[in-house]
Amino acid sequence: MRAVGYQTSLPIEDEAALQDITLPRPEPTGRDILVEVRAVSVNPVDTKVRRRAAPEAGAWKVLGWDAAGIVVATGPEATRFRPGDAVYYAGALERPGTNAEFHLVDERIVGRKPASLSFAEAAALPLTAITAWETLFDRLDVRKAVPGAANAILIVGGAGGVGSIATQLARQLTDLTVITTASRPETMAWSRDLGAHHVVDHGAALARQVADLGLGAPGLVFSTTHTDTHLAAIAELMAPQGRLALIDDPATLDVSLLKRKSLSLHWEFMFTRPMFGTVDIAAQGALLDEVARLVEAGQLRTTLAEHFGPINAANLRRAHARLESGRAKGKIVLEGFA
Repeated sequence: MRAVGYQTSLPIEDEAALQDITLPRPEPTGRDILVEVRAVSVNPVDTKVRRRAAPEAGAWKVLGWDAAGIVVATGPEATRFRPGDAVYYAGALERPGTNAEFHLVDERIVGRKPASLSFAEAAALPLTAITAWETLFDRLDVRKAVPGAANAILIVGGAGGVGSIATQLARQLTDLTVITTASRPETMAWSRDLGAHHVVDHGAALARQVADLGLGAPGLVFSTTHTDTHLAAIAELMAPQGRLALIDDPATLDVSLLKRKSLSLHWEFMFTRPMFGTVDIAAQGALLDEVARLVEAGQLRTTLAEHFGPINAANLRRAHARLESGRAKGKIVLEGFA
């Protein structure tokens, strides 16, 4: 089968950073299903793994943790899907990725593709939807009020892939006032279009801008990017006893800034359930089915922003470069093997 992989961690400008390769087609066992991949999207985790994790000598590492496609075979213990079913999912970090014609995935973390979306539109959603959902409802518990705080949430990085779906979920499924951050006119407009009540500039004085909205101090903050840079401002603007969640990878984080207000800190890593085979691993498949239902009901929409063409090494290198530039909005999707 055709795939895209690498053998050495290299800068994305190097053509060997991602290469077109041929690999054996895998066969499903246990609760795995084999999916013919129709579309994939690219996430910051793809670029991080490419830069940091080299495979064993002579082996190929295939990236990709978002896919939409068709089930072509199932393992003997799989019961949720049958060949011909259209599905979408985010996969597992420690297994081969989705940048391949055929991909094995545990059926418990797979959802049924929203019927109203194309494969490309659906591929934009899984990883970010799981991340945003788990952060909002499992980690931050946003439906539980923070005593004395404004009924509001601040999403730092509202125009990114996760911020784009988190904005929609918070707007559609809660009564919170949704404040997001962005730094360019086009990303500010994107965030407003997705449902943000207010958009502030994370390149300027963040705490003052939030205070100037006149809403009071929010008790909930979801930081998707540059948390270490913004932490002092976040601690300043938050209400006492508030809850802060983050998903990025700061090299250091001065959590002492949170002590005076008794602010709690919550990490979200959407690969935790599949990585450790948690007893509630099937919650991710159920979550994706619920996201599909919300899409069909018109409450959520795809966050696809750019279509980079067929799935090949050149286009994936281009997508990685865009993400590494820090200027992407929404999700970048590739479709089909030309």
